[in-house]
Amino acid sequence: MESFDVVVVGARCAGSALATYLARAGLRVCLVDKATFPSETPSTHVIQPRGVAILAELGALNPVLARGATQLDSFSLVIDDVRLDGALGDTFPHLGLNVRRTVLDHELVNVAVKSGVDVRTGLRATGVRNAESRVAGIETADGPIDAALVVGADGRGSMVAKSVGARKYLEEPGGRVPVWGYFATGPQEPRLRIGRRGNFSFLASPTDSGLYMAAVGVDHREIEYFNRDRETNFRDALRQWPELDAIVGDADRDGPLRVMTNWHSYFRESAGPGWALVGDAGHFKDFSPGQGISDALCQAKSLATAISAAAGSAEALDSALKRWWKQRDRDALDMYWFAMQMAPPGAASPLVAEVIRRVSADPKGATTLLKVMNRDLPSAKLFTPPRLLAASYTTLRNHPGQRRATLAEIGAQMGAEIDKLRARLGSRSNRP
Repeated sequence: MESFDVVVVGARCAGSALATYLARAGLRVCLVDKATFPSETPSTHVIQPRGVAILAELGALNPVLARGATQLDSFSLVIDDVRLDGALGDTFPHLGLNVRRTVLDHELVNVAVKSGVDVRTGLRATGVRNAESRVAGIETADGPIDAALVVGADGRGSMVAKSVGARKYLEEPGGRVPVWGYFATGPQEPRLRIGRRGNFSFLASPTDSGLYMAAVGVDHREIEYFNRDRETNFRDALRQWPELDAIVGDADRDGPLRVMTNWHSYFRESAGPGWALVGDAGHFKDFSPGQGISDALCQAKSLATAISAAAGSAEALDSALKRWWKQRDRDALDMYWFAMQMAPPGAASPLVAEVIRRVSADPKGATTLLKVMNRDLPSAKLFTPPRLLAASYTTLRNHPGQRRATLAEIGAQMGAEIDKLRARLGSRSNRP
């Protein structure tokens, strides 16, 4: 029977990156995925500078750029009539990036192969193997594979998570359903656009191969109606943001509209005897701030460090994995709540618009938002108590007919800030 130090199930951005780091550290690694590459998977495509730094470290950035991935040097956040523009400039060592997963995942798999990983695509893992109360490998369609550690990097429907009974916690329902397409616009300004217009949210920027990615976030309560005539409703939604419609409205679409349904936000128990979870398998959040790929890449690096330092001792490995899991939660909780604040169901409220108006009036507001999105600053640097109080006063004064709804939202925003404070203090328990 074949035996490895680590078997990684799932060869996309979390799994391939992790396998590459481990192989370079001298471990014998097998990487298994039921898919063959290139292939699609639901994704926001956007990679924050911290994630781009990982791609550069792995040696995947230049191959991705050679495939036409777009380096993003500016952004716009628009909420109805409020606008905040910013530029990355010299704020970060790398620019942002937008690239389709057909390109990104394929290049990451190639890097893993070149790093000495035993890559087996088109192979389905069907379960985990157990020995003496530990996970000791996986079962596959081609037979068993033994390993001292099994890592599930196999997404929201993780087979590894199901096999080990990993419990979910801090679960929150999905507020919006993303519907996106690729449009043959040719070269465009390398700007990331995030917007709220009416009942819709938007995430858009140029991607690779001369295409432009435009996503519409549909209120989950309206998705059934939206899907009855998806083509027409998507076009109508784009018209609510004329700036975006001017870019893609008359362009030919490359392929069908894609939809990601049946999602929700969660954390999962992510470490146990002989197993761990990384990327979406262990944690998934609202797609609005486009954090998923960067999360997966950064988690892969930190998990590889933990595994490499403890390799050779089962007891030391188990302890290291549990510490990594707790640290992952501490790192992720602030953005978890902030993501849900960005685009809840329904139209943008006057309170949120007023907060962003005040951020945009701050000379350092755009840079602060960029650093929050790159996880260099906590989101409390945006939702400061003075800013929230001033925005609350202005909203109550200017919208007296919405006083009850505004007061309820003020309470919800304060509750979210308490959740994020708990995150910074290291709490893993949910708000009552």
